[in-house]
Order: sequence, then structure tokens, then C-alpha cells
Amino acid sequence: MFTQIPITILLLPLIAFLLLIFFGKKLPRQGDWLASGFITITFLLSLILLITKLNFYPAESFSANFDWAVVGSQTISFGIMIDNLAAVMLLVVTLVSTLVHFFSIGYMNNDPRYSRYFAYLGLFSFSMLGIVLTNNILLMYVFWELVGISSYLLIGFWYEKKSASNAANKAFIVNRIGDFGMFIGIMILFASFSTFAFEGIFSSIEAGQLPFGSTGWLTAAGVLIFCGAVGKSAQFPLHVWLPDAMEGPTPVSALIHAATMVAAGVYLVARVFPMLTADALLIIAYVGAITALVAATIAITRYDIKKVLAYSTISQLGYMIMALGVGAYTAGFMHLVTHAAFKAGLFLGAGSVIYAMHKVLHDRHDHHTDAQDIRNMGGLKAKMPVTYWTFLIFTLAISGIPLTSGFLSKDEILAGTLAFSTLSGHWLLPLIGFTVAGLTAFYMFRLLILTFHGKPADETRIAAVEESPKVMTIPLMILAALSLFVFYSFNPFGASGGWFFAAIERPLSVVPELLQPASPALFYEAVSSMHTTAMILSILIAAGGVFFAVVVYQWKKISADQLAEKAGFLYSGSANKWYFDEMYNRVFVEGTLMLTKVLQWFDETVIDGIVNGSAVITKGLSNISGWFDNNMVDGLVNASASATERAGSLLSKIQTGKVQTYLVYIVFSFLVIIILFI
Repeated sequence: MFTQIPITILLLPLIAFLLLIFFGKKLPRQGDWLASGFITITFLLSLILLITKLNFYPAESFSANFDWAVVGSQTISFGIMIDNLAAVMLLVVTLVSTLVHFFSIGYMNNDPRYSRYFAYLGLFSFSMLGIVLTNNILLMYVFWELVGISSYLLIGFWYEKKSASNAANKAFIVNRIGDFGMFIGIMILFASFSTFAFEGIFSSIEAGQLPFGSTGWLTAAGVLIFCGAVGKSAQFPLHVWLPDAMEGPTPVSALIHAATMVAAGVYLVARVFPMLTADALLIIAYVGAITALVAATIAITRYDIKKVLAYSTISQLGYMIMALGVGAYTAGFMHLVTHAAFKAGLFLGAGSVIYAMHKVLHDRHDHHTDAQDIRNMGGLKAKMPVTYWTFLIFTLAISGIPLTSGFLSKDEILAGTLAFSTLSGHWLLPLIGFTVAGLTAFYMFRLLILTFHGKPADETRIAAVEESPKVMTIPLMILAALSLFVFYSFNPFGASGGWFFAAIERPLSVVPELLQPASPALFYEAVSSMHTTAMILSILIAAGGVFFAVVVYQWKKISADQLAEKAGFLYSGSANKWYFDEMYNRVFVEGTLMLTKVLQWFDETVIDGIVNGSAVITKGLSNISGWFDNNMVDGLVNASASATERAGSLLSKIQTGKVQTYLVYIVFSFLVIIILFI
């Protein structure tokens, strides 16, 4: 069961992709039923797999291997592995993918490339499921690149828009930077342990074998592999691709930026967690913290509804990475799961709003920026009640308000950062964590209020808005239900007593001398002591963020424009995304162009100068050689020929061919001889 079902789950989306890409136009409804049906089956199989795994085999891991290639004396094996981590992730990916498929039936209706869209969804789901199921870091890298290709196709789906094709290129190129580091890290591990299998790598390290005999090399390998997560999970400084990726269809944003592509980096860190040293984990923690803070400060000033959610995703991914870095393994992975539900819901809710606005603007898809600008909205609460109330639940969850799933996971993360700071002295991490909690509550309720509350920006436009069809609102209701605490723990104020913490325990370090921050027992003891403090602080800070948003945007007691003016550089920096794109454009894009111009000058001036100079010299030497040949060598040859010719002419005159003449010559010659000698 634990080998056949996972393989079936993996192959069904691939089969859907192949059928739709070749025969989609010929199928009824262009095959949307086939793609949606196959992904629904994968969800049901994943649900059965998870329930069976947790109820009957909670502590076991199942794997299946096959030999793929023999290189010298080394055999490279590929295979799948099902443990609790993979089983939970399978359910998350297939659930979100299923809901996105059904939502897309309404949202993408009448698109000219309708069947191709569902084909690409199948390819993406197959690639992501491969990352989850593999027991081998090289095969994970293969699926990792397939995710990159399929996301490129989906982000640039409306390639006729220049902004969409540019966004797809940007996402693909930026991810290659992180993936290159990941590949080097994989090669370090293979050169050291002669295997790509996770179990083989972990057992070698546990036995005391280190890359090139050095803990430093193990740290380097861990950080380099983490570079892959920096790219895929849009961590600082490679976070710039994800906001631009909003150019893809909104359901794609929900799929890529909720539980699948961007979560792959978090899953990668969780999978290799046992081999990470304390130094590697500290770097990971600070990268996550910086990412969470930078993205949250940018989200405050966005007006595009999808861009706000994009920077929110980056910030929440930073939370997860920070949690794993400080050792709050279960909390970080739990936030991945809870975030998948409410962030997918937020994106689909935004898609519902955009869909309604497009109908009013008579513009079918995300081609009209007015339909995504929250300043053009307001007053949608009464027009779109299902969308509003589900969006409110998602907003409460991401803000960390009690009775939601987001509160459980975020509270555990904050308790983990406090515990880590007491053990290590790194107090900056919890400070950033609590600051981001307040900023998240503020910008999310700012988004909610400006979109749904107050008076419409244009009464005549909003008057024609209506609720989205049920095929789009039912997925919203399902995700809203999954954003409540009861699905993860029966205790609304603590996740540690729920099934999730029992199923996903922090794995023991395999690094010799326990170089990770602290043993699980010591760490969780510190977490327990900090739980109440973290919970009270998180509730107060989140409530403060919500209250400030209500004061500024609902009650309008404080002018947002005046606040922006007083903030000065802080506001302009946030509004300009802290100039990351401009800096990267100046340094890398313009720098590359300048380098090409320098190389062009060097080629044309130096290289071509040498080549052309050599040609001139060679031509001059050949001219001299030609003159010498024509005038000296040929002159001597021609003079010899002329003398020979003249001698021949003279001799030819005495060669008459008559015997009588020759007898006269003979007689004459004898007479001359006689006279000369006698």
C-alpha cells in the first residue's frame, strides 16, 4: 500500500498532462473534467494514505528503491519514501491543487488556451509531488527543476502580455541562481558519501564521517543546499521574483504561492534538517527573519491586491524558515500546513474579487490593473458576502487571532524563537518575529477594509458587482473551515496537544557532538516555559495591528497620507520595495550589459586589432616575397631561358639536315685544327 498508492498519486497528474497536451482540444469541455477528476483521486488517495499511516504505522517509514545507473563501482538508486512528513505534505499539495482545479473551471472559462492551462496544472502537480515522495536528493533536484519549468509555463501563461513573459523569465533566472548553489551542495555530499539517498547520507554523518573530514564542509554543504530553498521559497536576497509572478492567472498564484512551489524550499529544509549544523541553522534562521521583516514592510504600501498577498507569502515563508533555523521544527512545518489553507483561500478570494471586477470592466482576465487596485474597490461586503466572510476568516488566521489555525502555528513559532534566544542569546530573532506579527495584522486588515468595507470608490461600477459562481465559492468555504483551530488541535490556545505535534516530531540530529542549537528535550522544555509569554504577547501585538488598521482605514481617525508623509524615507523605501529591483537592475542587468560592451570593445579593438595587424604584416611580407619571386627568382630563370633560347637559335641555323653540308663542316673543322696545331 505504501508503495503502490504513492506511485499512483505521482503518475495520475502526469497522465492528465499528457492526455490534455495532445488531445485536450478534442475532449469534451476541453478535458477540464479529466484533470479535475484525476487530481481529486490523488487527494482522496493521499487522505487515505495519511489516515492509515498515522493510525496504524505512526513511527515507521516505508521506502522502495530501484537501481537507475552504475557509474564505475557506484550504483545510483532512485526511490520513494513515505514517512509522516511526506504523508502530510502529500495531502496539503493535493488538497490545494484539487481546489484550485475546480476554482479554475469558473475563473478560466472561455480562455482560448483552456485545455493547455489544465495540462500545465497537471505537470506542476506531478513535479511537486515528486519532490515530496522521493527518498533521494538527486531525484529531488530533478523534480525541483521540473517545478521550475512548469511554474515558468504557468506564470507566463498569458505570454502575449510583455509583463507576464518578463515575470516568467525573471522567476526562472532567479531560481537558477539558488539551484546552482543547491547542486554544488549535492555534489559535496556525493563526493563525500558516494550516495544520494537521504538515509545513506544521514547514517554516514551519524557514524562520524564528515565531508572531507571537516565540520566546516558539512556546514557549507547545508548552506549551499539551503540556497535552493532561498530561490524556490523566495527568501532574501532572491525574493524579487515572487511579486512579479502575480502576472500569472490568479488560481496559479494560489497554487504556486500557497502550498506548492514556494513551500518546496521549506520542505527541503525540513527533509535535510538532521544533517544541518548549528552554524548552518543560525544562518537559516537569520535569512528567514530578515525575509519576514523586509517583505512585511513592503506589503504595507502595496495597492495591488495580489501584490499585497505576494509579499505576505514571502513574509510567512520567512517565518517558517526562521522557525526551522531556531529548532522549532514542528511549529515551522505546521505553519506551512496552516498557511497553505488560509493563503490559498486569500488568493482565491482575491481571484473572486478580480473576477467580479473584470465582469464590470468587461475585461476577461488579469489584463486590467484597475481590477486589482484596492483603491478602486470598497463596499464589496454586501455584494459578495461569501467571498467577504471567508476572506475575513483567512485574514484572522494569517494575523494570528485565537480560534484560527494561524494562531496555533504562529504562537508556537514565536515561543520557539523566545526559547532559542534564552538558550543562545540571539534576542534579535524573537524581536523581529513579534514585529512581523504586528505588521502582518496591520497590512492584512488594511487590505480587508479597503477592499470590502466603507463606501465604493465608484458607485456605478460597484453596483453591477455580484457574487462569484458556486464552483468558485465552495473552495473558499472549504479552505475557510480548514483555517479554524479544530482541525489541528482541540485546544484553541495550544498546538502541542494536537495530532500534528504528535505526528511531526523534531528529528534527532545526526551531526556528531550534537552541533545543533539544543537537544529536542532541552529545547521543548524552554518552549513550554515561554509558551504563555509568547501567546500573550502575540495576541496583544496582533490586536494592536488590527486596531491601528481600523483606526486609520475604517474610522479614518488618522490620515494615511499624513502618516506616509511623516514616515519620510521609511515610506518611500517601502513604496519602492527598498530599491531591490533597481539595485539588481543596476548591478546585474546593467552591469552585464556594460561587461558585454567592454568585451565587445576588447574583441573589436584588441582581438580584431591583433588579427587585422597580423593580416597587414602577413600581406606586406607576401608582397615582398612576391616581388622577390617575380623580379629576382623569375628574372634569373627567365634570363637563363633567354640565353638557352638564343644559343638554340644560333645552333639551329647550322642544323640544315643535309649530309653534304655536314661533310663540308667536318672538312673545314679538320683544316682549322691542322692550322692551329701545325
